[in-house]
Amino acid sequence: MSSFFNLFNRYLAERAKAEKLDWDSVKSPTEEMVVPYASLKDDIDVSILNKIAVLKLNGGLGTTMGMGGLPKSVLEVRDGMTFLDLSVRQIEHLNEKYKVNVPFILMNSFNTDDDTQRIIQKYANHNIQILTFNQSRHPRINKDSLLPVARSAVSDKAQWYPPGHGDIFDALSDSGLLDKLIQAGKEYIFVSNVDNLGADVDLKILGHLVESGTEFLMELTDKTKADVKGGTIIDYNGHVRLLEIAQVPKEHVEDFKSVRKFKYFNTNSVYISLPAIKRIMEDEDGFELDIIVNNKSMDDGTPVVQLETAVGAAIKHFNNAHGVNVPRSRFLPVKSCSDLLLVTSDLYSLEHGKLVMNPNRMFNQTPVVKLGDTFKKIGNFQKRFGSIPNILELDHLTVSGDVWFGKNITLRGTVIIVANEGNRIDLPDGSILENKLVSGNVSIIDH
Repeated sequence: MSSFFNLFNRYLAERAKAEKLDWDSVKSPTEEMVVPYASLKDDIDVSILNKIAVLKLNGGLGTTMGMGGLPKSVLEVRDGMTFLDLSVRQIEHLNEKYKVNVPFILMNSFNTDDDTQRIIQKYANHNIQILTFNQSRHPRINKDSLLPVARSAVSDKAQWYPPGHGDIFDALSDSGLLDKLIQAGKEYIFVSNVDNLGADVDLKILGHLVESGTEFLMELTDKTKADVKGGTIIDYNGHVRLLEIAQVPKEHVEDFKSVRKFKYFNTNSVYISLPAIKRIMEDEDGFELDIIVNNKSMDDGTPVVQLETAVGAAIKHFNNAHGVNVPRSRFLPVKSCSDLLLVTSDLYSLEHGKLVMNPNRMFNQTPVVKLGDTFKKIGNFQKRFGSIPNILELDHLTVSGDVWFGKNITLRGTVIIVANEGNRIDLPDGSILENKLVSGNVSIIDH
């Protein structure tokens, strides 16, 4: 609980001071703070793979996609395989191809640990070392009284929360895994979200990490209109920092969203020096990560506060820390059923657990897909598609209302399908829709 008390005391102190971000000190990152991926060397000594461990953040449930209380990592995303299956296959391939031993680590939460321990037993005979540890468990705080809602260690699960992925440093250290990895000769850890299907070990990035001597490297990708709320790297009084939208004063939110001022956003894939983590934990009084105040409500309506931190905010603590501007293909998250439609479609194929864009796709950018509330839960999503449509030539898809897709449907260009309230649209097997608007009376007109 020491990590909770430290975080809570900092929160109270910052609240009392009422200090705000000095927006005049916020600048676009300098050239030295962001390295282009294209400038990285191709000639890499693969033996550096023996120095790295791969960690997936596995604390989240698939609640928003209708998975009940199951970890999101067990969602089937491609050819009957889950996020975990794909990650395991990637690491297995790496170990076999280069004759190395890259361990695979899962940081679970109290919400996901029991199910994850049961599920990973199926990998017992695979060529992979799987390690797990739990992040901390913090009590929710009553917003009015500022007292913990949980009154004992055995209080109801709903009174606790996992305090964000910035907790990784305390959790790694407290679990003993940090020392164990260093003793095994590991020097770096690659951390990414378990639901980012683009985040695999990249030799060019790893080579740059070692050669540049950086202790912290953050993968950034170009910001689009869909990413304007994502955290970004900034120059703050000459120092590299991560800035999240929650930290931005209301009057400057539009500046923050600007693609001109802030071209990149944080993919939450980071490479960190393990000895540097140990040094900061032991010799530099640990990490002081920016506090994210998350306001929630209990089931009975009680307003509560969750104090969270982000792993990317640690960039300010490390020597020579910077970002690398990576291709969009390295950021392929599945946060919703709209994302799921993309990754299960003919846009991609699987190669050793990694999704690869179909070479027949004329544009590198993925289509914009917006599925309405009737497709929000995984059960409804699966029922409403006879089969996943062919979207190789799709630019934009919006679907709203009671819409059902037959089998072998092809969507091209811009397709908008809207079933008004009380209407139902059934798209027959084999339909081809190209630049069409389909409305509630099932009329099809050019768009």
